[in-house]
Amino acid sequence: MNTYDTRHSGSRTALAACLVTALLGIACAQAEHEGASEHADVVHWDYEGQEGPAHWAELNPAWAACGDGVEQSPVDLGGAVEGSGATLRTDYGTGTLSIARNAHVVDFLDNGHTIQVTYDRGSTVAVGDLEFELVQFHFHAPSEHTVDGRHYPIEMHLVHRSEDGELTVIGVFIEEGEHHPAFEALIDGLPSEVGEERHFEEVELDVDAFMPSQDRFYRYEGSLTTPPCTEGVHWAVMAQTVRASAQQIAALDAAMPENNRPVQHLGSREVVLISR
Repeated sequence: MNTYDTRHSGSRTALAACLVTALLGIACAQAEHEGASEHADVVHWDYEGQEGPAHWAELNPAWAACGDGVEQSPVDLGGAVEGSGATLRTDYGTGTLSIARNAHVVDFLDNGHTIQVTYDRGSTVAVGDLEFELVQFHFHAPSEHTVDGRHYPIEMHLVHRSEDGELTVIGVFIEEGEHHPAFEALIDGLPSEVGEERHFEEVELDVDAFMPSQDRFYRYEGSLTTPPCTEGVHWAVMAQTVRASAQQIAALDAAMPENNRPVQHLGSREVVLISR
């Protein structure tokens, strides 16, 4: 079990309802993210051109927050202030490996935007008195969050959901360094085609192995970084990076198109750098 400290801003409007209505009436995914079939009315989006981030709010009225939201993610973390807050505790177990190429956090549309690992139930993070279950983790290349304008090669997002639909996301920066054994099974199992899902009953994955050893992180209130850009997401981005070899980073990068949303205005929000 790893323990971190963060400040929890309290319950907001339940995200479950927002996510249900956001994608044109497609039923909201359950915590285990069973996936969903293609829907004729799904609005497609991308990271460039007329379907890119600058146009997301125009593509679907339900995605208005992508354009006029005031607590959007990602943000630059460089202006963080030292602080403290309520306790955040991770309790991750091992899980069998299941990998899919999926579009975004709420797993409705499979168009190859990211590599997603759906995790076995039972791993949790506690924020104060609230418990969030780890649903999945996925990757963005280059990183979505920046520090003083600097992008990292890859950013990993661990997505957690509470019983009432609130989301907590832990971000981990990955940069070049020594070979990282934990990435071996993940890279060996990467799907070769968009829409392919692979499951390996014999392979156990330990999420803790992907987490940095130091307990320093940035926390702030933000949003999903993909449509519908729903706000009310609690973010904790680890200050210490995790290192992987150039070959491992290249393998992950090659499996995904460039899939980072541009940094959003921080506005009146505060990023707090928390140390134990």
